[in-house]
Amino acid sequence: MPEMTYRVPAMHCDNCERAVRQEVSEVEGVESVSIDLETKLVTVRGEGLSDEALLAAIVEAGYEAVAA
Repeated sequence: MPEMTYRVPAMHCDNCERAVRQEVSEVEGVESVSIDLETKLVTVRGEGLSDEALLAAIVEAGYEAVAA
């Protein structure tokens, strides 16, 4: 299954994780979202993922992100 990973430097707590997970999970094609607060990485798995849509979802959650 295709996978995309993003670094979200400002994520630091459970509330951050919850906000990002909620927004990213709503993007079309997303099947799973893994978040590691220690490394600040968000890994998304799914079919037909859009880099632009995933980054927009992270921004909608209130965070800046870069591809990792």
